[in-house]
Amino acid sequence: MDNTDDITFEGGDAGASHTIPMQAGSIKKNGHVMLKDHPCKVVDYSTSKTGKHGHAKAHIVGLDIFTGKKYEDICPTSHNMEVPVVKRFELQLIDITSDGFCTLLLDNGETKDDLVLPKDSEGNYDDVSKAIKTNFENGKAILVTVLAACGTEKIVSSKEMS
Repeated sequence: MDNTDDITFEGGDAGASHTIPMQAGSIKKNGHVMLKDHPCKVVDYSTSKTGKHGHAKAHIVGLDIFTGKKYEDICPTSHNMEVPVVKRFELQLIDITSDGFCTLLLDNGETKDDLVLPKDSEGNYDDVSKAIKTNFENGKAILVTVLAACGTEKIVSSKEMS
């Protein structure tokens, strides 16, 4: 009963977390933090003096890195907050479908087809999308910058390949 040739193993996730803990007092402006379960870029950070209960408080204001919505939180500086693992990478644009989905070339030669051109809050294509479409229609080679955090990816910018 030796059927070792029939066994297949599915590829799996390494189990890496989408966030890491960091002390609230260590968070800096222009860094990243999870506010109300949203990955945010810190735009304002201030601390208060220790009060009668002994904890200095951090007041953190951030913008969601995917939607631009503003979130804020107050937390003792000695407590841990979650910090998202944010990755930024560039991929070459191969094609754009009529419904705005982009075909991107990965480093290993395969394609990625699940990213859509970014839209604003009203559902219209934003300035980044308009620039990508214009350059693509003019036959230029384009690199798009993709931001990935917490299982979500979004095209955030583009540039012409040299």
